[in-house]
Amino acid sequence: MISPLFYPRTGNVQMRFLNSEGVTSMLRNALLASCVLFVLILIGCSKTETGNSNTATANSNKGATTAAKSTTAPAGEKIGIAECDDFIAKYEACVSGKVPEAARASYQTALKQWRESWKKLAENPQTKGTLAAACKQAREQQETALKSYGCTW
Repeated sequence: MISPLFYPRTGNVQMRFLNSEGVTSMLRNALLASCVLFVLILIGCSKTETGNSNTATANSNKGATTAAKSTTAPAGEKIGIAECDDFIAKYEACVSGKVPEAARASYQTALKQWRESWKKLAENPQTKGTLAAACKQAREQQETALKSYGCTW
């Protein structure tokens, strides 16, 4: 079925290079090489992802106090969307009061990233309308994720 795409049967084309399935050995080798390359890329990407998360965890444990100081500095900074401001205030209160110090840095980093990206989205009139829904979704997800620490929303 593949052979007509690569070797149209017009004129005096000799079919001696095709095997019984109608596939040349060169095409078969190219497909095999592509599959091997794809598998190697997948393996490489998965190892990189694992390495980065371990490094981030190790770094967050080392610099927990510095991260806490840098994250809590813009605590009064409002996004300008009621849903987002409410979520950030409750999330920050939960993380500061109930999450253990060892895990706190990663949560505060997430808070800082949300605050920065949501602030940029709120400044853009084209994305401002979708921001309330994004904040509601983040609240629902984090409400479930932080329930084990005893946080109430």
